[in-house]
Amino acid sequence: MIAPQTPLQRKEKDLITSRLPALDTTQVTPEERREDQLFCHQLVDRTLLSGPHRRLKELGLIFSVAWEFLKGLRALHFVGPCITVFGSARFDENHPYYKLARKVGAEIAKMGFTVMTGGGPGIMEAANRGAKDVGGRSVGCNIELPFEQKHNPWLDRWVTIKYFFVRKVLLMKYSYGFVIMPGGFGTLDEMFEALTLIQTKKVKNFPVVVMGSEFWGEMRDLVDHMLKGATISPEDIDLICWTDSVEEAIAHLHERAVKQFGLRHEPMPCSSVLLGEKSL
Repeated sequence: MIAPQTPLQRKEKDLITSRLPALDTTQVTPEERREDQLFCHQLVDRTLLSGPHRRLKELGLIFSVAWEFLKGLRALHFVGPCITVFGSARFDENHPYYKLARKVGAEIAKMGFTVMTGGGPGIMEAANRGAKDVGGRSVGCNIELPFEQKHNPWLDRWVTIKYFFVRKVLLMKYSYGFVIMPGGFGTLDEMFEALTLIQTKKVKNFPVVVMGSEFWGEMRDLVDHMLKGATISPEDIDLICWTDSVEEAIAHLHERAVKQFGLRHEPMPCSSVLLGEKSL
């Protein structure tokens, strides 16, 4: 319930409002409105992010988000403990970072973890491919984009999600550690999402390995600068391992993921045929 305003409060509000600049009341043309509708209709998440809508429309968007979560949870429920590898989609198989990610994926699979990625090309493909090189499990959580991004061919299972925030939840939910390879805005987003969840104790102290010292040099300087400025604490970066060595990365994951959480090689949960479930 909103308390009624006194005459003095109403007078002060009118006085403040009178000092504000007038809003531009230029009418939107029908052509501009059609262009905006066409833009939003191409992807449902554009509609979600484009301001308030009719109440039934908002309700429909809520159900759409819930369906994306349900679809992702059903697809990934039986993938087992994962290590998630983040990185750019823009490196081809001849690039040194692609080759490095492929080695990392293979070594993660040898530890008994499922390799999870964003399911696309580049670094994601390399890590999934490395897992399959050694007979390991490989899964992907792809994203629907305005330009087509197909899943890579090295996946045992994949799911394509419409919303970035749903995808990030799924990439974090099943993982006991994160490997950050060179990448762009999306990789930075995923990296700091993981670090924020760890810092705020939303998830346990999962290890984070950042690979590519030359590529991430300025980023490491920025993190050190934040530490000096007291905007983060020393313990916030204790779990970050900056390295170019696959062996050092795997040792860090083993120490901070396998030993810390007492992970053991155990059978996967049983799937139900009645519920339409399939294990890997």
